[in-house]
Amino acid sequence: MTKSFVFFFFSIVVVGWSQEKKSAVTTDDYFKILRETITGEKAYETTAFVSQYWRVVGNEGFNKSIFKVASELEAAGYVQETNATILDRFTYRIEKRSLQHPTWEPVSAEVSLVGSASPLLKQATNRNMVYLNSASTPSNGVVGEVVYIKDLGALKNSPVRGKIIYTDANRVSEIYKEGVLNNGALGMFSYNNPGYLKPEINTTSIQFRSLPYHPNNKWAIALSYEAKETLKSAMDKGTVRAKVNVATKLYPSEELTLVADVRGSETPGERLVFSAHVQEPGANDNASGVGAQLEMAITTAKLIASDAIDAYRSISFLWGDEIISTNRYIVEDEERAKSIKWGISLDMVGENTSITGGTFLIEKMPDPSAIWTRGEDQHSEWGGRVLRLEDMKPHYLNDFMIHNFKNQGEFANWVVKTNPYEGGSDHMPFLKADIPGLLLWHFTDQFYHTDNDTMDKVSQETLRNVSTAALASALTLVNGDSYTATAIIDLMKDAATNRLAAEFLLSERAVKKGASSEEEQQIIKAWTDWYIKTIDSTRDMANPGNTAIVEKAILSARSIIEMQSDSFISELKRK
Repeated sequence: MTKSFVFFFFSIVVVGWSQEKKSAVTTDDYFKILRETITGEKAYETTAFVSQYWRVVGNEGFNKSIFKVASELEAAGYVQETNATILDRFTYRIEKRSLQHPTWEPVSAEVSLVGSASPLLKQATNRNMVYLNSASTPSNGVVGEVVYIKDLGALKNSPVRGKIIYTDANRVSEIYKEGVLNNGALGMFSYNNPGYLKPEINTTSIQFRSLPYHPNNKWAIALSYEAKETLKSAMDKGTVRAKVNVATKLYPSEELTLVADVRGSETPGERLVFSAHVQEPGANDNASGVGAQLEMAITTAKLIASDAIDAYRSISFLWGDEIISTNRYIVEDEERAKSIKWGISLDMVGENTSITGGTFLIEKMPDPSAIWTRGEDQHSEWGGRVLRLEDMKPHYLNDFMIHNFKNQGEFANWVVKTNPYEGGSDHMPFLKADIPGLLLWHFTDQFYHTDNDTMDKVSQETLRNVSTAALASALTLVNGDSYTATAIIDLMKDAATNRLAAEFLLSERAVKKGASSEEEQQIIKAWTDWYIKTIDSTRDMANPGNTAIVEKAILSARSIIEMQSDSFISELKRK
């Protein structure tokens, strides 16, 4: 923790257990240890290994990534769960489940325009060109006339049997289903790269696309901006015929999920869960999350084994299929779900932002900034729907994590920002189950989901920063007690008063410009309620025999927040 975040009660010996603790006690302690231990090297090496594969659940690249991480865990002292004894604190298991549909992987592909001397696209340089779940063409390929289909309605007046559809429509899956599956087109070309990818600059980028699994699937090809422009230019001059050769594999397989556990020494039935998904073929998305989480797991075991730190509660590290594996981890075991106190998702955490254009972000649990997004709060280009008051998830995890990551940012000259809740990654299952959970990520990324999301866009230093701040925060929480709670309450009080002051100034300006005073008061009340409940949530860390100091700190902080809120609301009523 920072110097303002020190457990100021620690020097007072209240109960005997406080004298027995051998772990570090503040986040500053953990930062000091981890900054000397975490280098980002293992995270970077693992990211490079995983990123070489086009990964989807069950395919060879996905499975090799899981087994690679498992072998690294074992080398670091984690014992396979089936072989573990009661003395083994570090264990892992690989869960196996049958897949409903075959898995898929691309082998090779090439598209050329008949009469052209060079290919339009080839997988060797554009590995995202083939839609996931595409079938192979005959070994000698297919040749057909290319016809432009503007939208679904155009199919009614455009015979496509034996031809290749080209579309730049948004409802691509419907055009594929109607034109290819139902009306006999040979296959489909599509183009739809959003503006934040800067397609006119990154002209060879292709975002990966997918078809729903269907036993009669044919093939679909996603075009780069460069390929799209070449095709359109040719079509403007007359009839265009294209040759397409696609080789893919579809085969039965099983789904693998890797879970590593660090058993807590005092309260093993309570845990913090980190989650990083393996599927998606990019380096930053999400080989970087896989790598960062592995270095964190290895570092945790190393430091505990050497008695440098301890973990009183348990820590679990989960690698699997995005959202699905995390959701299953929660819903399949009711008792295990009750034990989860915090969930943290690592997704796109290794970016060299000078190249990608992205910023490191902490996506907050739902707070009023996801209802009233204004001031310094901004959604990413991903965007998010406007939430309601009943969607709020008040908890100290938001500001606690932001505080610690800002600490690392100041130390390492690293930019840390936040965004209101948007969803779309492994933090969603935690929140759905009313478990505090947030997302560590980067956005905007001009190479997001494209085949230019490669290792040259990954920064070892960023991986080091994320891993250090995430693990320092986790260790503080899993070793937390009543003193930790009082320190967090102090932090929440400061965060609340700063937020209310900022919101009041925004509301004051809004009223002067004609906004309703009553509506602006509602914003102040919403933030007040959120922070009051946030401070109340610190009770979950208090020791049963030492709750009085927590209750006293809660009452003091609430009084300050409510007094400030009442003052601001009174001012707005006079406007």
